[in-house]
Amino acid sequence: MLKRTGDLQLIKELNKSIILDVIRKNGPISRAEIAKKINISPTTVTSAVSDLIRDSLVVEGGTGESSGGRKPILVQLNPDVCFLIGVAIDASKITIAELNLNAKVKRKEVHSLEENVDYDLSSELILMIEHFFKKCKNLNDCLGISITIQGIVDSEKGIVAYNPKLKIDNLPLKNAIEDAFNIPTYIDNDTNGSLLAEKGFGNYQQSKNLIYVTIGDGVGASILVNDSIFRGFHGGAGEFGHTTIDYKGAPCTCGNVGCLENYISWRTIYIRIVSEIMAGKESLLVEEVKGDFSKITPEIFRKAIYYGDELAKSILDDVAFYLGTGIVNLIHLFNPERIILGGELAFENPLLIQKVNEHISHYALQTHTRGVKVFPSSFGNDSEVVGSASLLLHELFHFTLK
Repeated sequence: MLKRTGDLQLIKELNKSIILDVIRKNGPISRAEIAKKINISPTTVTSAVSDLIRDSLVVEGGTGESSGGRKPILVQLNPDVCFLIGVAIDASKITIAELNLNAKVKRKEVHSLEENVDYDLSSELILMIEHFFKKCKNLNDCLGISITIQGIVDSEKGIVAYNPKLKIDNLPLKNAIEDAFNIPTYIDNDTNGSLLAEKGFGNYQQSKNLIYVTIGDGVGASILVNDSIFRGFHGGAGEFGHTTIDYKGAPCTCGNVGCLENYISWRTIYIRIVSEIMAGKESLLVEEVKGDFSKITPEIFRKAIYYGDELAKSILDDVAFYLGTGIVNLIHLFNPERIILGGELAFENPLLIQKVNEHISHYALQTHTRGVKVFPSSFGNDSEVVGSASLLLHELFHFTLK
């Protein structure tokens, strides 16, 4: 009998999440319309909406068109009733943001990480979150903390299994954060978070076979197959940056050689920019940073591309070639509906997306590319923290993903 009671409670909570997601996407909406959309009894909808109003997640407002009787009272999401913390960790920085239930960024901070420094990541992150919380109005309104990080992540156990850049091996990050703040904490790979963001809040919610590729400090991919994230046996699927494109190439931090990441990541691009300028190549980049090469950032690199800088465009051509080659392999393996390109190097970089699309149309099988294109991320410069927040919001809304 206990099992049965538990099953009924689980179904009730699941229905509530599904109803909340319908309200989020379609509100203001009547209770009757919700019941029609998801084929759930009006009684169930009324009960769930009452619970959501009691919890202040949903509010009533306005009336709909009458179908013969009283005008229905409409309900809609109350997105600012509480907040969540999104944390995005990569090799060079930790970004922390406060977001509402619509994944809208309210406040954001970026903390740089020094290269070749052995960080105690759990302790560093706890200090940063503590500092961030000091500017939050009421911690009782914090729904949870969502963390995304590069590398291999066991999302169920909350463990960062492997991240060579930050020298992490089996770090129980979820437990450390929950012990410090007593707030529910979620953790996953960064590109999985970005894919969840696109499915829940972005421009590509209807796609069931989708690949999200990120290019910045690292290179990764998240793969949606029949509306489910493909995680692999140990949760390590999508290590796109560590696929080999040159078996005689340079050694990688992962222990392999010739990894794609070594040809297209920001670190590689930055090293090439500096070395070519030092060798005598002229570039707008020198004037832009007044000769201080340490100030060259992905944003400044993208700006140089926009203004037609020959060095920046030459590097972009090579990046597009290698990235396009890798994406062709993904297309042939997974036959997606579309590919989304995100990360610092793809943001506001239409020429990169154009060149990758040209490469795909030239080299990929026509049977696999009919109607398939590479598109930019829906969230631009906030894509990392929106991706982080989406781990928690997916649990709250249970949007579309299985």
